[in-house]
Amino acid sequence: MAEQEEARGLWVFVEQRRGKPNRVAWELMGRGRQLADALQTQLVAVVLGHQVRHIAQEAITYGADLVYLVDAEVLAEYRTEPYARALTELIERHHPEIVLIGATNLGRDLAGSVATTLKTGLTADCTVLDVDVSQRLLLATRPAFNGKQMATILCKTRRPQMATVRPRVFELPKPDPARQGDIVEEAPSFGEEEIKAKLVEFIPATGTRIRLEDADIIVSGGRGMGGPENFRILEELAEVLGGTVGASRAAVDAGWMPRERQVGQTGTTVRPKIYFAVGISGAIQHLAGMQTSDVIVAINRDPNAPIFKVADYGIVGDLFEVVPALTKAFRQIFGNRKPTAAELVGALKAQTGAQDRGAAAGE
Repeated sequence: MAEQEEARGLWVFVEQRRGKPNRVAWELMGRGRQLADALQTQLVAVVLGHQVRHIAQEAITYGADLVYLVDAEVLAEYRTEPYARALTELIERHHPEIVLIGATNLGRDLAGSVATTLKTGLTADCTVLDVDVSQRLLLATRPAFNGKQMATILCKTRRPQMATVRPRVFELPKPDPARQGDIVEEAPSFGEEEIKAKLVEFIPATGTRIRLEDADIIVSGGRGMGGPENFRILEELAEVLGGTVGASRAAVDAGWMPRERQVGQTGTTVRPKIYFAVGISGAIQHLAGMQTSDVIVAINRDPNAPIFKVADYGIVGDLFEVVPALTKAFRQIFGNRKPTAAELVGALKAQTGAQDRGAAAGE
């Protein structure tokens, strides 16, 4: 009981790579601000790295009351050992009650190591966060049983309560440059000589495909695509629009698209400006990963497909006719220029007669 009574403050770990913060940190700051206010406690950002004070200042604009900044050369590049030790030291010194970390490759690695060291609970890959104010409990909800159910997990006896949260499940808040907050600089208790793993070379990824979580426009295909070779027509549409290609679980399980392209509860949660659902029926697992998109366009030959219930615009027709026709029309309208979301919606309505909220419109 003493551990729970002593712990106060909701912390958000601000992931950064080479001085560039990951968007998920600011998404967590937005939700964290709401939860901290409900608990009447401080929202604290934690920034680890080297020459990253600008990120600490940015964290205040996104809602932090206080920022713990550990700026040291040993933290210049992410490695599990120094980052986990630095974060663990901060937690043991200041006793937060909740720690939130983005469910990225880095965040998953870090959170697991820290939670294990602290012998506390960690709920991974959350899609919903809430709090029980009376008991000061984090209600961390995540997909379970292969995405067929949602489980809300509590950590009643240990502190901090920890969770990793998927990118794009929360809205990106607007920064407020006028906000005021405190930055407290702390130093790690260790140096480079104590770290076993050494960074020999950093080789950046050379792929040009946009990551799903970063894309403003996503063109996703499902079982209706019929085979892997047919995803080429989605690639062409995405290329014209400056977007990227996703897939439903059915398409991934069939081996038509790689796992990293899967959208849904058991894949990647996305929040693009425009989401094209092509040949996707609209299973609950898929909807949970994309239904917060700003605009959803459904293309399906079945007018009763569940996807139309969440679509802002619907086209009932043969996708093998509709998609190439859209690609051709958009290429003529926009040329090599990537359209804005508003321009794209206007062109879509003009070219197809697509109606709001999934009303059928033939090509």
